[in-house]
Amino acid sequence: MTELGENLLRRASALVDGAMREYMDHRRWAGAPPRLMEAMAYSLFAGGKRFRPALVIGACEAAGGAYAAALPAACAVEMIHTYSLIHDDLPAMDNDDLRRGRPTLHRAFDEATAILAGDTLLTLAFDALAECGSLEMVRELARAAGPTGMAGGQVLDMEAEKSPPDLDGLVRLHRMKTGALIRASVRLGAMAARADDEMMRAFTCYGEAIGLAFQIMDDILDVTGDTEKMGKAAGRDAARQKTTYPTLVGLEQSQRLADQAAQDAVNAISEMPGNAVKSLCSLAWYVVRREC
Repeated sequence: MTELGENLLRRASALVDGAMREYMDHRRWAGAPPRLMEAMAYSLFAGGKRFRPALVIGACEAAGGAYAAALPAACAVEMIHTYSLIHDDLPAMDNDDLRRGRPTLHRAFDEATAILAGDTLLTLAFDALAECGSLEMVRELARAAGPTGMAGGQVLDMEAEKSPPDLDGLVRLHRMKTGALIRASVRLGAMAARADDEMMRAFTCYGEAIGLAFQIMDDILDVTGDTEKMGKAAGRDAARQKTTYPTLVGLEQSQRLADQAAQDAVNAISEMPGNAVKSLCSLAWYVVRREC
């Protein structure tokens, strides 16, 4: 059920890693402080799944486009995602020591360098995306990362530690903090392929549903996951008494909700033709069957 999705992840990872290494080559940024470039590379090439770039490339191909048209956008969303992880790990946020199986950036370098590396990756994401030549795509990513997207969701997440949300509030938080960038990843891929309005609606529904499934599974894995497999400490949410899907509805119901969200994602695009669509459907099931 998940093989095509896993193949898409592997292919997207190879394509995006190659493109980002070329983009981050020191010859392109002559004069930049080496320590800053090293810090960005430390986090950017730390071995992430490249889930969001896979969505960009998969959606582009499912909409009839060539992956090359979406590659700058795929790099941009991974840079945004990496910047968000760097900042989330900081002492002022989650104060984490481990990310992707090794010390977080502020532990490996220092806090100030981590902040600046995150800031620079955020900036470079839009430089990379500009290669697509679409202001609409730039706006899509900016809104996903901004006050009604990822950054706003992080604020809600911090507020939730003082005032725990109900289920509706938790859904809103996650749709902003995690779901907005996932939804944008799908939409950016479709935009790169010049998808029509009907296809854009279908891809938007897919993106919203798979984003919800992804976050519910993150909450589940914080309870059931293995630190070594995940590359980050398990049980962090419970230790900080954070409100999650398992704390609100229990593990079994959380898994049912994740499975339903995956099914909703599949239903949104299942009528489209082509193997690329099958890969996206398979990726939805991978999200709710993963162990890390």
